[in-house]
Amino acid sequence: MSTAVRQGSVQTQVVVDAGIERAFRVFTEEFGSFKPRDHTLLSVEVAETIFEPRVGGHIYDRGVDGSECRWARVLAYEPPDRVVFSWDINPQWQIETDLEKTSEVEVRFISESPERTRVELEHRKLYRHGEGWEGERDSVGSDGGWPLYLQRFAELFTA
Repeated sequence: MSTAVRQGSVQTQVVVDAGIERAFRVFTEEFGSFKPRDHTLLSVEVAETIFEPRVGGHIYDRGVDGSECRWARVLAYEPPDRVVFSWDINPQWQIETDLEKTSEVEVRFISESPERTRVELEHRKLYRHGEGWEGERDSVGSDGGWPLYLQRFAELFTA
């Protein structure tokens, strides 16, 4: 796995032992199985994380009490090659309601062989979050951010 932090973006990638269709399906249908449960804005324990598989859908956490936190919007859904979603969380780790101040995450799936897929994630336009965006960039690019997500994602294929 490799990670690069640039001016307004974070890029990381991993190779998984799965064909492209399976890698895409697991990423979107089982997002909650590799997203850490404590990565939430809810004040209660997360019961599940839902990734709605369509443009206009959302990614959201549902708490054990039924409360929901919609923290992303699906902007592009192109199985099995690519998915793009917004990042609607501001530098204060609160939901951003001004869509002009949200960044986006693009995940590309590139077949290396019938049983190996490279997954490239780019979290870009982080500067749109305004003051404090550099800290948000550093956080999502750190070992506890997107690299952790992709590491945990890859581990789903080694069991």
